[in-house]
Amino acid sequence: MGHRRFCSLGILLFFLTGITSVSTEATSASTAAISLPIPLEYYTVQESAADGLGATLGHRVQRCPFNLVATLLFLAAVLHTLFASRLRQWGEELRRRGTQMHSPKKLRLARILHGLGETELVFGLWVVPLGLAIGLFFGKSTLWDYLVHRVDYTEALFLVVIMSIAGSEPVLRFVERGLRRCARLGNESPAAWCFTLLSVAPLLGSLITEPAAMTLSALLLARRFYPWQPSPRLAYATLGLLFVHISVGGTLTPIAAPPILMVVKRWDWSWAYVFRQLGLRALLGIALSTLSYGFFFRKELRALAHKLPPEQGHFAPEATEAISFPITAVHLAFLLGTILSLHRPLLCLGGFLLFLLFNRLGPNGPKPVALRQPLLVGCFLAGLVIHGGLQSWWIAPLLGRLGETALFTGSVLLTAFNDNAALTYLASLVPEFLHNPALQHAVVAGAVTGGGLTLIANAPNPAGAALLSKFFPHGLSPLKLFLAALTPTLILATCFGWR
Repeated sequence: MGHRRFCSLGILLFFLTGITSVSTEATSASTAAISLPIPLEYYTVQESAADGLGATLGHRVQRCPFNLVATLLFLAAVLHTLFASRLRQWGEELRRRGTQMHSPKKLRLARILHGLGETELVFGLWVVPLGLAIGLFFGKSTLWDYLVHRVDYTEALFLVVIMSIAGSEPVLRFVERGLRRCARLGNESPAAWCFTLLSVAPLLGSLITEPAAMTLSALLLARRFYPWQPSPRLAYATLGLLFVHISVGGTLTPIAAPPILMVVKRWDWSWAYVFRQLGLRALLGIALSTLSYGFFFRKELRALAHKLPPEQGHFAPEATEAISFPITAVHLAFLLGTILSLHRPLLCLGGFLLFLLFNRLGPNGPKPVALRQPLLVGCFLAGLVIHGGLQSWWIAPLLGRLGETALFTGSVLLTAFNDNAALTYLASLVPEFLHNPALQHAVVAGAVTGGGLTLIANAPNPAGAALLSKFFPHGLSPLKLFLAALTPTLILATCFGWR
């Protein structure tokens, strides 16, 4: 059974990588006339710069009615995400009734509701009606061309791999030992670990990428803070602050945060420029929002220190099986290799298969590698990329018509409903931004500022939610998460928006 699972995983990842690396030049003659996403030039040749936004969008829907269908399906997927936790609650209630009444029909319906309530599957499920719509409007050849040649699944594949490697025990213990030096300043209390993991750990995203920083931060919060059973309000505030800080924590360098990677070459941003314009503001914002969080929850955080440590949550390296330094070094090498192969999916996949083989046949016997959550998160992100790639028809003209202040505010709001990397990529295509540093700063700063408001605002957010969802018995509430992230988002907006 283990070999079959290993082979199945290899086939799945090979398929994803093959999709990523196929050249778009291989499209068939039948798709030469129309391809998705439709190039913006398809509309702009008949548009006037004087047209208002409403007239422009109306013209684009008239030229291609599929645009409206794709956006409505995208909004339906967003709404489905907002109600996912409620669907799981209904499924659980129906399961209890079905068990009491011995009703197979209710139990089957409960399983369906529970499946529909899996947040990580939402966008993947809505790819099905989207694919049918593409087939009806353009034919199966265009559908195949879009899914296989046009959509870039590299980030989804990378997230699966980096979550699996960063979540391994040797890497986790290595990072934990380093962060313990900060936690010791507060006697390693739950509050001390919480402050360390919410302020220092997100900054690792500037070196090891944001998905890796999110994975490590969430796993260590699951060991060092959440098992002490904080109140629901504190639990949501901690998760919201983590999402916001991870989104801005990768802005100290131009090599790790996806929203910056999308524009750094096109706009010729240097390391010094990124650190000066974004990194310093991120450091100030993280410090201020962490202090505000600590002040507001000071009584409850102090009370957690007097609770007995939960046995299942307390983690003491000396009380567990020791891991030799060579094993840790090999795992860190795999982590580094994955980071360096971020834009080379074949290398990323090859390294991951070697990592799985090493854990299977290593010197200390087979070691478990958690794959369920990474694969679910990869499915979520792949579905989001498929949907998000068809939204440029309305996002690009909206961004191009905003001034500096409105653009910053609009980017924060738009990011809540679309991946911030996709937003900055679309901004890089707007001609007005090419030689205007003020607009460039506004759109990127707004995109990273709003990256913690929702699950879909930043690619690492689903990873953090998946790893910490077990501490929210009724499922994560998108509204409560939004409200929890709102205050730190406003603090970061003040830091990034001030010129």
